[in-house]
Amino acid sequence: MGAAVQQNGGGNGRRRGRRRVRAQPMAEINVTPFVDVMLVLLIIFMVAAPLLTVGVPVDLPKTAASALPGDNEEPLTVTMTAEGRVQIQTTDVAREELIGKLRAIAAERSSDRVFLRADGAIPYAQVMQVMGALNAGGFSNVGLVTDTGGPALDEGGE
Repeated sequence: MGAAVQQNGGGNGRRRGRRRVRAQPMAEINVTPFVDVMLVLLIIFMVAAPLLTVGVPVDLPKTAASALPGDNEEPLTVTMTAEGRVQIQTTDVAREELIGKLRAIAAERSSDRVFLRADGAIPYAQVMQVMGALNAGGFSNVGLVTDTGGPALDEGGE
């Protein structure tokens, strides 16, 4: 009696049935979670940004000035002295004639930019009146000129 080994499938020793397929590495990046996180952050910042701006209530004097547009040309200089005199560049001008002279200057210039220099002893309301006159004279881009090295508003007084 001899021993025999029976092979299932009768082939060359290969198995029949399903072959194991090796899993291929995924070469794609799933950006959906990244987009979800970015949208949530965008919404958070859109809601939080208006809450970060806090204003200080101030009772400002009334004037006819409008919003200031930007321009890159050389500006005109108007000076208010401590004695109450108003000068355009270096020429003294009476306050009654200020708007007329400013309109004549504005007609000759392409820029509406003007620098306003005012002495620190002049009341704020008078400075705002001249700013209103500048606006009425055709100069809506008004820059206020100051000196550096003024007092600091911190507690140390530096």
